[in-house]
Amino acid sequence: MAKPPEIAPVTAKLKLLPEEPGVYKYFDKSGNIIYIGKAKNIKNRVRSYFNKIQYENGKTKILVSKIWDMNITVVPTEIDALLLENSLIKEFQPKYNIALRDDKSFPLIKISKEPFPKIFSVRNPKKDGSLYYGPYANIRLMRIVLELCQKIYPTRNCNYNLSEANIKAKKFKVCLEYQIGNCKGACEGLETEEEYNESLQGIKNILRGNLKEVREHLKHKMERSAANWKYEEAAKYKEKLDILVTYQNRSTVVNHRITDVDVLNLAQNDRYAYINYLRVSGGIIIQSKNLELKKKLDETTEELLELAYGEIRSINGRTEEIIVPIELSLEGKFTIPGAGDKKKLLDLSFKNAMLYMREKSKQYEKLDPQIKVDRLLTNIKNDLRLTELPYHMECFDNSNIQGAFPVSACVVFRDGKPSKKDYRHFNIKTVEGPNDFASMYEALTRRYKRMLEEEQPLPQLIIVDGGKGQLSSSVKALKDLNIYGKVAIVGIAKRLEEIYYPGDSLPLYIDKKSESLKVIQQMRDEAHRFGITHHRNRRSKGTIVSKLTEIKGIGAETATDLLKTFKSVARIKKTSQEDIAKVIGPAKALLVIKYFEK
Repeated sequence: MAKPPEIAPVTAKLKLLPEEPGVYKYFDKSGNIIYIGKAKNIKNRVRSYFNKIQYENGKTKILVSKIWDMNITVVPTEIDALLLENSLIKEFQPKYNIALRDDKSFPLIKISKEPFPKIFSVRNPKKDGSLYYGPYANIRLMRIVLELCQKIYPTRNCNYNLSEANIKAKKFKVCLEYQIGNCKGACEGLETEEEYNESLQGIKNILRGNLKEVREHLKHKMERSAANWKYEEAAKYKEKLDILVTYQNRSTVVNHRITDVDVLNLAQNDRYAYINYLRVSGGIIIQSKNLELKKKLDETTEELLELAYGEIRSINGRTEEIIVPIELSLEGKFTIPGAGDKKKLLDLSFKNAMLYMREKSKQYEKLDPQIKVDRLLTNIKNDLRLTELPYHMECFDNSNIQGAFPVSACVVFRDGKPSKKDYRHFNIKTVEGPNDFASMYEALTRRYKRMLEEEQPLPQLIIVDGGKGQLSSSVKALKDLNIYGKVAIVGIAKRLEEIYYPGDSLPLYIDKKSESLKVIQQMRDEAHRFGITHHRNRRSKGTIVSKLTEIKGIGAETATDLLKTFKSVARIKKTSQEDIAKVIGPAKALLVIKYFEK
């Protein structure tokens, strides 16, 4: 027998992609990274590779043919995706990416460490005691920021050594920059170091995002210019104020002050823990890794994180600071941030862990469907606060039109799926008129009385379609059968999908996106469909039989015999008297023929 072809893991992962910014890595069958890309919307971008019939060039077609697996990392913004992509391409140099031969990196803004520091852009930071801000993926924005700083707080751009001795010795003369207002003449002592440093603090506020003081300063300048009828000057300040607001919308991850940091977070279920690890250097996420840990002895979250950290440290070495969600009893600087950029990094790590857990869970469920069943039933158990897994669930719904032909339907779900061979319907016998409560009582009584008599196992959960009234009638039926408390029972009200418990006046609201609510809704809708179908059939037969019984001398039993033989009233009309007489006798056959002749 021929061996079935292998299915690439990337095929299943295409269905699980998030619609968020991030970076994707493609692997070949040998596990080598062959391409790294970024996207504003990972789902749309990655799927576009596999949905095309024709490609822009032959290289892309070859690339797609070699993709065997895929790994993704989500980030807050498209700029962050660009930065991470740039860093990863340099590290791994994938075959199908453009080679960054000049090792071009993103620029930073530098405040030099010297008397009367200078502010300018650099690409390669040095450990010289200077301050660095960035990196900036948007170079135009960086230039605007530099220009903004220069306009608000003029600083020098010369290369003079402005030591106190040199200034006192009058070694330098002011240049054109002073004449046009771009410098205040520190070289000739026209600006003190204290005044210069005060301006420098304003620049640092802009670069750090502490813009309240700067914004108020600009607003004051704008209003003063307008008051003095200097409208062009006021418009320029207004323009700079708008630029400042744009600059405020900076990227979270692009923060050069966060350097040499590890971030560790996890998502978990009953069987596995999924760890996400991020390494941040110079404000850029330079590495992202996922780990899967299989639980053996109900390990705590702390134990799982410590085990994962030990594994990662053995590979990547130690960093200055580790950002984690809970306290760990390990040596080192562990930070649990409550807010700010570090908290956003921790949240980002959790999001990646959740995506990894969802991806792996789908893979396992495909290999072993029972895992999906157990997960689903565990969710229902937890959401409905049950004491055991509901492997067997039953749902009841009533149907009638103004009390005519009342029926009740019972649908059965086993392992979270419909078991149609176990469906039952009940023609209500003891209720006159439209009485949902009494109909529900009769249906449950008949259903579970028979199950007890036949010694069939009872369900773990009963759901009744309706609010408090239907639930109360159902509870009374269970009490009269002496099985109340042995089986969990709830009611679901249609309007707001509220879940009611016996004896509890306040309903439970389950998350609208929850799998538990979806299963309950499916059972309710299935019971309604099954009940309506049976009700229509019964009503249709009842209406036709009543039409035949309008014939004087023809009763319900005779009408039923005619329908069983000829299937419909239309056929009876076309049938000869002799053929009808064979079923109900000559005398009654004559009555039928004369009725239809009229």
